[in-house]
Amino acid sequence: MSRRLRIASVNVNGIRAAARKGMHEWLETADVDILTLQEVRAQASDLAAALPNWHFVSDEALAKGRAGVAIAAREPLDVWRIELGDDDLDSKGRWVEADIEVAGEHLTVVSAYVFTGEADTEKQVAKYAFLDAMEKRMPQLGELAVITGDLNVGHRELDIRNWRGNRKKAGFLPRERAYFDRFTAPAGVEIDTVDGERGTGLGWVDVGRRFAGEVDGPYTWWSNRGKAFDTDTGWRIDYHLATPQLAERVTDYRVVRAPSWDTRWSDHAPVVADYVFPG
Repeated sequence: MSRRLRIASVNVNGIRAAARKGMHEWLETADVDILTLQEVRAQASDLAAALPNWHFVSDEALAKGRAGVAIAAREPLDVWRIELGDDDLDSKGRWVEADIEVAGEHLTVVSAYVFTGEADTEKQVAKYAFLDAMEKRMPQLGELAVITGDLNVGHRELDIRNWRGNRKKAGFLPRERAYFDRFTAPAGVEIDTVDGERGTGLGWVDVGRRFAGEVDGPYTWWSNRGKAFDTDTGWRIDYHLATPQLAERVTDYRVVRAPSWDTRWSDHAPVVADYVFPG
């Protein structure tokens, strides 16, 4: 018999706060096998307290209360890595990989938290360096791999409600979006990217866009300012990027948007995908 593997990804905006606000109640009914987390903002002991009975691997940020990524699973995670790029790259608390055996096959799961960035500043330089390292690492991850997380880039106009007002802001800059053009173009094919440059496709699949089709959103993050959540003025910046071989096994994908602003336990919504592995 085939096995369904449900992977959920969410920027928790602080694991301790998310646990207090209702994350556990959601997990009790979500039937998740693997949970990838970003912006954990805590130590391993806090993560263990927030996720009892889960096995996890994590990478904490050097600065207390900042960033942090983790992968939690129902079964032990024996092989994992946190290295991305060379020693000069600031990736601490932003990238963790785990290798998992599923129905006799090898799957690599990544939890990533890309820099927010800020146009024309050193923060943006650091963001581009991270995306460069990510682009180099992706072809090395194997045939069955998925990169999940808060990637802090809206790829297309469909991914941001107010895209016209954000064309010169981090998260929707042409150069940022061009990375995603290359990530998702057919492998080995030369393309013209949104920033006017040429690039080579890597062949990965944006699972959320494939399932949603050519529609606005569905958004995964909303600013706390004004009535952004109530009016669904959001950004789609949380992803499942899957290799073509894994993307063919997706049977369902959804954004778990809270029913109301006051019932949220994070400013991001979980993104959940089901992957099928033949028995």
